[in-house]
Amino acid sequence: MATILAIHAHPDDVEILAGGTLALLAGLGHAIAIATFTPGDCGSRHLGPEEIAAVRRQEAANAAALIGARYLCLEMRDLAIFPDDASRRRVTETLRQTRPDLVLTASPVDYLCDHEAASALVRDACFGAPAPNYLTRMEAPEPPLDRIPHLYFMDPIEGRDREGRLVAPDFVVDIAPAFARKRAMLAEHASQRIWLRQHHGTDNYLDEMERWTRERGELVGLSYGEGFRRYRGHAYPRSCLLEELLGAAAVKYGKADA
Repeated sequence: MATILAIHAHPDDVEILAGGTLALLAGLGHAIAIATFTPGDCGSRHLGPEEIAAVRRQEAANAAALIGARYLCLEMRDLAIFPDDASRRRVTETLRQTRPDLVLTASPVDYLCDHEAASALVRDACFGAPAPNYLTRMEAPEPPLDRIPHLYFMDPIEGRDREGRLVAPDFVVDIAPAFARKRAMLAEHASQRIWLRQHHGTDNYLDEMERWTRERGELVGLSYGEGFRRYRGHAYPRSCLLEELLGAAAVKYGKADA
């Protein structure tokens, strides 16, 4: 069985973009950890940062528990995720703590600075995590990983870049059997619905997620789908581990390289 870490910027990002895939993997017996860089401390107009952070940590833990996953927060702060040295070492320590075979993270191109910074930090921490001399400077640090883990990028929000252009996935996962669990996971983030209604002027949190998931599935003829791209950088694993774990549920899109 594999150990899988899904790590994104804020509570609810993982559920929106990979909740169905994680539910499938958990159902196959794989060990799942969900991590967020921040506890969503800016996600309220009425609660202070520490109050809303406490609420959102609990919501994230509740969502993860629905599929038997572990939840961790790196305790950075909203709109303050930067690809700097201290942050990279903190992400590296999280990798060493969870010891994943496979990492799912944010798209390098997305609508929000926190998402893009999180993507770069995870990419580089995956490279550094097996290096014994790359010290995290944390109390009681964990030993380095044995190897660079497999790295995959989730879709950006809505599956599009900052200019509204389609970001093509390598493959789309058929999450129809797990869509109800994905929706239930996202529903645990009740405070986020309140925040989006106030800040974005929308009140269709779950419905928007469903629309995006349907649109991704339609790329390959599925009712519901989540897209992923494998990172192909030098020295990172070249085998298609996520596709192998998912089997027929992973449907190739376009002409992605092997």
